[in-house]
Amino acid sequence: PQIAAQLSWEQIMTLIHQRNKSAIKALCKTLYDFDEKSVRHILGEILSHDSICHLCHPFGDTEAIEIYDKLFAPLHHALPDLERRDMICLSGSDRNGENWVGCAGHYVGRFMMPFLGIPPTGHIASVRYHEFYCFTDGQITEMHVIWDLPCLMMQANVWPMEPSLGSEWHVPGPASQDGLATEEVTPEQTTASCQHVIDMISAMQKYPAQGGPEIMKMEKYWHPHFNWYGPSGIGTSRGIDGFRCCHQTPFLNAMPDRGQYPDDVRQHFFAEGSYVAVTGWPNMAQTLSGQGWLGIAPTGQKITLRSLDFWRLENGFIRENWVLVDLLDIWAQTGVDVMARMQQLAAAQPHF
Repeated sequence: PQIAAQLSWEQIMTLIHQRNKSAIKALCKTLYDFDEKSVRHILGEILSHDSICHLCHPFGDTEAIEIYDKLFAPLHHALPDLERRDMICLSGSDRNGENWVGCAGHYVGRFMMPFLGIPPTGHIASVRYHEFYCFTDGQITEMHVIWDLPCLMMQANVWPMEPSLGSEWHVPGPASQDGLATEEVTPEQTTASCQHVIDMISAMQKYPAQGGPEIMKMEKYWHPHFNWYGPSGIGTSRGIDGFRCCHQTPFLNAMPDRGQYPDDVRQHFFAEGSYVAVTGWPNMAQTLSGQGWLGIAPTGQKITLRSLDFWRLENGFIRENWVLVDLLDIWAQTGVDVMARMQQLAAAQPHF
């Protein structure tokens, strides 16, 4: 208490964020050197017993005590030499004062046994993830997890839905190679980065109700050579033209009212230095009223999206944007069971 009394509020928050990030990095290290006993132990320490655990489809919400058995045990069974490789880890506070840590990376290992009905390949495989953790008094009290399961289906050659408009590949880490950096950053830089992204999203939401594509002012916010790393099923694009062709135009044509239902969503923006993140469960709501999207018919149905994002700024522009959307949940909302379709496709194919 005496030491805390001598620190400014900013210094205290910096220490809190460093403590929370250190806790997550310890979890990541344990998942890298995967051992059931060690993973169970650290999950028991870091997760509050009443944590709210939101997991992507088809896992669903679960209690903290079930996280290992429901999430990690099946993946470890499928990839027995499982390891976790983080490429981004940042911590910060949202506008409501909640303290978050966000991570992005890949689980990798040799795919030897089925996982959620996805047939094994016998080769090295990767599962991209975005995971967000809300901390209270040093423990996780809420977590949001999206694993890119469509990517694993593609690696097993059993993706049953429409092909991606963008490129499908092993999504890289930051070009700046500082996604895990621990050097100090200034509060001014952090605030400016977060505001840049919030302003960018506000400008995007003006289209089409308030004007044509020019009202989004893409050139003001995005680097001309930016990479947009979308989820498998959408894919990666480069530059404004590539982004519009592979994702933005089909998305907005299908759901032009996106961003118009703030009472139906939660958004937690936070930043650290040149990195910005957002999570929410859900954090988008819109209506499938225009042209079809991802092969989904324009039914007029209102849907929600879970989109967990990271942005990296460079010289005042967004240079890279990592995005994972729970696409399987979107299809489930429209009555399509992608997992069942995938299993039918897998049943007709030879396995290794």
